[in-house]
Amino acid sequence: MYAIIETGGKQYKVSSGDVLFIEKLDAEADDTVTFDNVIAVQNDEGIVVGDPYVKGATVEAKVLKNGKAKKITVWTYKPKKGKQRKIGHRQPYTKVEIGAINA
Repeated sequence: MYAIIETGGKQYKVSSGDVLFIEKLDAEADDTVTFDNVIAVQNDEGIVVGDPYVKGATVEAKVLKNGKAKKITVWTYKPKKGKQRKIGHRQPYTKVEIGAINA
C-alpha cells in the first residue's frame, strides 16, 4: 500500500515505514503530523486518484528531527562590470517517518 502526498510544494510517494526529508514543518521532534493533501492511494482493491485530493484520506507521520542540509555555495556576477558576490545557503528540513496510511 502506498500513497502520493503533497507537502511543501512537492509530491512524495510514501509507504508505511518510509523515512524522508521534507520541507521544514512547524513541529518539534517526536510530534505526530497528519498530511491531508493525499493525491492518490493504492491499496488491495486498486488505485484511487483524487480530484485534486482523495476525500477522507490521510497519512500520519512521526517527526524524527529538524535540521539544516549541507551548505551550498552560490556565485553571482555581472559580466563586464566587475561585480561578483559569493553567498551560501543551508536549506532547513524536517525528517519524518511515515506511520499509517488511512484511506
